Amino acid sequence: MIGARVDTAAVRRAAGAVEDPEIRRSLGELGMVGDVDVDRRGRVRISVTLTTPTCPLREEIRAAVDAAVRGVPGVTDAEVGFGALDASGRTALAARLRAEDPGAFGPGGALGIGTGGPDAAGAPRVYAVGSGKGGVGKSTVTANLAAALALDGLRVGVLDADVWGYSIPRAFGVNRAPVALAGLMFPVEAHGVRLMSVGFLVGEDEPVVWRGPMLHKAIAQFCSDVYWGGLDVLLVDLPPGTGDVTLSLMELLPSAALLAVTTPQPAARGVAVRVGRLAASSGMPVAGVVENMTDLACDGCGARTPMFGSGGGAALAEALDAPLLGAVPLDLPLRVGGDTGVPAVIGAPGAPSAAELRRIAAALPSVRRSLVGVPLPLSVT
Repeated sequence: MIGARVDTAAVRRAAGAVEDPEIRRSLGELGMVGDVDVDRRGRVRISVTLTTPTCPLREEIRAAVDAAVRGVPGVTDAEVGFGALDASGRTALAARLRAEDPGAFGPGGALGIGTGGPDAAGAPRVYAVGSGKGGVGKSTVTANLAAALALDGLRVGVLDADVWGYSIPRAFGVNRAPVALAGLMFPVEAHGVRLMSVGFLVGEDEPVVWRGPMLHKAIAQFCSDVYWGGLDVLLVDLPPGTGDVTLSLMELLPSAALLAVTTPQPAARGVAVRVGRLAASSGMPVAGVVENMTDLACDGCGARTPMFGSGGGAALAEALDAPLLGAVPLDLPLRVGGDTGVPAVIGAPGAPSAAELRRIAAALPSVRRSLVGVPLPLSVT
């Protein structure tokens, strides 16, 4: 009999080794492998518990479990069924994740605050990508740097803090609600980058009419209630200017360093200085300056035209006493990538813009903030 040779425990182990793509823990560790039945012909029916009935990654999990189970000797066919955690189960799982893996969350650990302080071992590098004005390509730079770092094998997250003008969902070509679990949210992943944005929570054309305390609460929840998992780098796409959101994030992310984006224009450089000065006044170091749209690169002949003048990036770097990390040309692949949701570093790696963005990503400095004025925890032994 074929079925008699199938080890039910081996089937359960194989399915249990599959990783939940959002929680990034195995299904067995999470206790999400249910009943396993094997008939005499070696056909397996197995039940998997999902975090929510509408889990958007259901088919991805189905395919992974199916492949794992079929690899068990004697299995001739597999059928994967699904159930879902009830309200108490979701609450219990959320509490367990917070207790067992506090470093996977925001200010409690993943962003470098909490018991270890802003220089805690294992805390990711955090870069707040800011500009003085809109239209300088800050979100495009953020998306491509994140994708480039992910291509280099790093675990990367992007927090889209541009509440009113969010661009990250379109830049990565995704627009679905994140899975929520008893007050805990899981990032949406695309191109190997973990993403969180207000754009995932509202309709694509729906305006975000938030002010003051509501803004601060939303940003605080993004920092503390998102299960980022272990990150190596977190990029925070700030809104332009020096408003409430920027001020809130500078308080919530004391381990962050500013990455200032400007164009070559003197006007853009002038307003970007204000963001740098605001960062300095709050103790946030400046990791460097990226000059975007340095020149227009012709897709046909390769000629370069400095459409927006020259020198803005160097002047901003000098004003902020920070390094000029690179100068990104404006070319067709960079624009197309922003429209199609495939960052240029992935979709057109040979383009001049992509090559420069990859070089900048590889050279991003690790900047430590001074501990002067930062509250540190006390421990009693």
